[in-house]
Amino acid sequence: MATLPVDPLLDGGIEVFGKDFRSGKITSVQLTEIYLERIKKLDEKLGAFEFVDTEKALATARAMDLLRQSGTDLGPLMGLPIAIKDVFTIAGMPPPKVGTNINFPDILGDAEGPFIQALRKAGCVFLGKTKTVEFCLGITGDSAPRGTPWNPADPESHRLPGGSSSGSGVATAAGLCAFAIGSDSGGSVRVPAAFNGVFGLKTTFGFWPVDGAFPLDPRVDSIGLLTKSAQDALVIFRAISSILFGYKFQPSSSGIRVDRLRLGIPENHFQDNVNPEIEQAFKTTNQWLQEAGSILESIVVPEAPERADYFPVSMPAALLSVLGKDNFLEQKNIMDPVIAKRIESGLEAKTYDFLALEDKRTRSRMAVENRFIGFDAWVSPTTADYPPLLSELANPDNAFKLALGMTQNTQPANYLGLCAVSIPLQTEGLPIGYQLMGAPGNDLKLLEIAVEIEKMLRKKSLIANKQ
Repeated sequence: MATLPVDPLLDGGIEVFGKDFRSGKITSVQLTEIYLERIKKLDEKLGAFEFVDTEKALATARAMDLLRQSGTDLGPLMGLPIAIKDVFTIAGMPPPKVGTNINFPDILGDAEGPFIQALRKAGCVFLGKTKTVEFCLGITGDSAPRGTPWNPADPESHRLPGGSSSGSGVATAAGLCAFAIGSDSGGSVRVPAAFNGVFGLKTTFGFWPVDGAFPLDPRVDSIGLLTKSAQDALVIFRAISSILFGYKFQPSSSGIRVDRLRLGIPENHFQDNVNPEIEQAFKTTNQWLQEAGSILESIVVPEAPERADYFPVSMPAALLSVLGKDNFLEQKNIMDPVIAKRIESGLEAKTYDFLALEDKRTRSRMAVENRFIGFDAWVSPTTADYPPLLSELANPDNAFKLALGMTQNTQPANYLGLCAVSIPLQTEGLPIGYQLMGAPGNDLKLLEIAVEIEKMLRKKSLIANKQ
């Protein structure tokens, strides 16, 4: 068997590739061929991709190399092969399946949205589309219709990858792409990031345009990134945002330093039913931050538990408004039974109940913006437990409990319109995540904070490995 090529971005990330690409040390074609080879050898087991576009990816890579040779520079993402969650319309690729086998209304059409067009303008090479949970309505990553991707953190046992951006998380962790695009409506980027040991960004609601992406719930949907590091995510965020908004994103003027951070630790909701080992890793990270000079203070976020009443009403109702009641009922028997049951619950939703919930959320979002005054970010474990085995979902009661533990700490950011990230923590066992939540619109600052915390964690990891 031929040797598996090493992921070229494993050491150094996007910035090192950029230097090598511009100096001619490596070409986009070479990088793309490496990722395609890794996909060919690994994805039969991992199942991260819904569709791989080998021919067009290589054609785009050749075009990027020719542009570079002619002196054209499209920016830091030029020539990078990426994977995109199968919820977006992408010209020349099959329409999004959105993780389902049923027929659903074509509400997207053939036109790419501005976000995908921004990736093209940045010079990204589209390797293909990654799998998602059916209609994005699932946090575990389990998919009866299209197959559940295999979490590469455990090569021996089929562990859940987290959802709904399951394929994007697996593809990034397994080195099948330079980075991946996901969407996050309740934790769908951050949970796969935590479970697969990579970095995840959920942007502020409404910051990046979601046009051209299938909506789970347009009131909370946001686009996110799955990357190998916080530094990579920062580079990508600046590049895409600059194209979308027509100006260069400069570093924050606040001069982010770990010894100047003031972080809030919610003492309610986010600490409930957390695995003791994850709780200890979270406390250790907080201790390291304090030793580095950060100020950490306990806070209460009384609005956080409200998410438990909101999402079971809003998401099923939103999906039914797209699918149509009759269309859903005619085809629900070929859907994932868990997803179908959740959507069906929306048939009982009452308009006045939903409007009351939405009014309450509006008031809570305003209250939380005031609670952020004086804090750079809030911190929590990303998930309450480690990535479970796929077989643990066989028991419905256990499956429900596991799902609640995955969304407990991530849904509040969507409910309250925040930006948030998950930073992978170094552990001896399975991956876990350290979540940062930022005030709405503070995406750039939050990423800069994440980069500094990431540097601190790497230093601590090196020290620990030497002892």
